Amino acid sequence: MVMEKSGEKPEETVGEHQHTNRLINETSPYLLQHAHNPVDWYPWGEEALSRARAENRPILLSIGYSACHWCHVMEHESFENEPIARLMNEHFINIKVDREERPDLDTIYMNAVQMMTGHGGWPMTVFLTPDGRPFYGGTYYPPVDRHGMPGFPRVLISLAEAWQNRREEIEKNAGGLHQELQRIDRFKGAGEAATRAVLDQSASRLLQSLDRTHGGFGTRPKFPPAMALSFLLRLDLRQPDRGYRDAVTLTLDRMARGGIYDQLGGGFHRYSVDERWLVPHFEKMLYDNALLSRVYLEAWLVTGNPFYRQIVEETLDYVRREMTDPSGGFYSTQDADSEGVEGKFFVWRPAEVLSLLGPEEGEIFCRFYDITEEGNFEEENILHIGHIGHIGHIGETVEEAAPRLGLTPDALEELLARGRRILFDTREARVKPARDEKILTAWNGLMLRSFAEAARALNREDYLDIAIRNAEFLTSQMCEGNRLRRTHHRGQTRLNGYLEDYANTIDGLLALYQASFDPRWYHQAHRLTQAMIEHFHDAESGGFFFTSHDHETLIARSKDFYDNATPSGNAVAAEGLLRLALYT
Repeated sequence: MVMEKSGEKPEETVGEHQHTNRLINETSPYLLQHAHNPVDWYPWGEEALSRARAENRPILLSIGYSACHWCHVMEHESFENEPIARLMNEHFINIKVDREERPDLDTIYMNAVQMMTGHGGWPMTVFLTPDGRPFYGGTYYPPVDRHGMPGFPRVLISLAEAWQNRREEIEKNAGGLHQELQRIDRFKGAGEAATRAVLDQSASRLLQSLDRTHGGFGTRPKFPPAMALSFLLRLDLRQPDRGYRDAVTLTLDRMARGGIYDQLGGGFHRYSVDERWLVPHFEKMLYDNALLSRVYLEAWLVTGNPFYRQIVEETLDYVRREMTDPSGGFYSTQDADSEGVEGKFFVWRPAEVLSLLGPEEGEIFCRFYDITEEGNFEEENILHIGHIGHIGHIGETVEEAAPRLGLTPDALEELLARGRRILFDTREARVKPARDEKILTAWNGLMLRSFAEAARALNREDYLDIAIRNAEFLTSQMCEGNRLRRTHHRGQTRLNGYLEDYANTIDGLLALYQASFDPRWYHQAHRLTQAMIEHFHDAESGGFFFTSHDHETLIARSKDFYDNATPSGNAVAAEGLLRLALYT
């Protein structure tokens, strides 16, 4: 089926499909993608859990998200496979979860998979006792034995047999794992104030893992370390000449000139599979672009480098163009795949570029963006500012490259800008990656802050207008009284808000108050903070739980202090409380 240019898959009627399961009644685009699998999928809820308990059958819990490439692969290979689906339906109660809608479930069962296997990822595949305790799990399973991995049918048959013949052993293992899951979320405050020594030690450890050639921390795969870079920028203002700023600018320069950044349309892909930021996983996440636009803005404020301002504006313009709903909310993700092929929308061949730009300008454009006959991604090319003339100058600036290409910097920049416009317009006619158009409160709060801070720092009234419309959407459509909801899609708002929904929305509203000095945003932030304290605060041990006191009872109640792809709810809540303490 060809996807519509607007992004989401067109609506379908049940009669077009051989199979339709209970996911057809959900609002999550990810769950709807699986609504016509032959698997007898349930959404997470009492109907599925009650059946598992009544029939004493184990649960197969599959967690993923719509922009996940390997989630699509496992769906096509296994969940659309009739014999595999029969095995699943015969032996298990099958539950599908969108991790972006239900981060509470994702956190609990990801912790379990990491305990069992030492690693995690998506799609996540976890096998549970009828009362929800995990006893076996992993991530992607191939449809047949491959590369040392057991095929999914082998896993299903083995676990079904174990459930029938070794139930006592499974129950014992599940009980031990359950105890560990409850234990890891128990924190006690240190009882003393944090000192600058803690910050210095953290920065020192970060610098030890810095890739001093390509930027970023550690080796491949590399994820954009927005929060770590923001931390180092702040330390640099207090303690310059310790190498903090150099680490930040090296990383920001390499990312923005790499393939992880969309050189034509703006915005960042999820992560790079290599250490050079060249080959990304092509999905674009709202939260990455919120956090990265913010750190590039901070770097521009600190350094005055106009290149960083350019990246901020290109990224926010991408969000405005591709990821903004008419209601004012921001969409969640864009897929890695189009027409069933990973990255197809984004890659180029030299002949295409030469035909569009002409032989002379096209040759210069190809040299600057490292577009070659050999290709850098499966015989095609991801645009990046690479090896000018193949002499090893990674990420040259226009000023550095112009003499090598026989042009003045101004002439080269004009040629490149013209080429980017032509290629972008041509690319717009391609089939676009699917877009997950659900609106998540927490991620909207992150992007609200980014637009508000950019409006203030760059004197962009248009960005302020976008921020105000988003705040109005969050405080009307995503609020019921003083309570936030998690997700909105096609007119339906649902699910209790989590700590990160409250903390990020409060943070964004305070940033908008600072940008506009409209007191309604301060009052809204203050109101939501009082609700957050009332419903999430742990009066016994301090901090905030991830779920509210009246949330569905799960096998563990998480309390997350660690930043992951997004800042932890407790971290953002602490900052919001500090700011409100100063205001009040």
